[in-house]
Amino acid sequence: MKVTVDIDCTPEEARRFLGLPDLGPVHEAYVERMTRMVTDGTSTEAFGEMMKNWGPMSDAGLAMWRQMAEQMTGKRG
Repeated sequence: MKVTVDIDCTPEEARRFLGLPDLGPVHEAYVERMTRMVTDGTSTEAFGEMMKNWGPMSDAGLAMWRQMAEQMTGKRG
């Protein structure tokens, strides 16, 4: 026997139903800080340190972010 159930709900309703936390404020803070770092011309060292703290990445992933920051700011770390 096969049973199919279709649930019509928004992502917010599904998140609440499953008891998952609302990470919207965390996401907004992350995007705001990233935007500020790019527009203010923050050093690539500070950008790399932020990425180390905020994201579980390997050295290869961190090197990619550092290179991207250097290209956006025109500075070499």
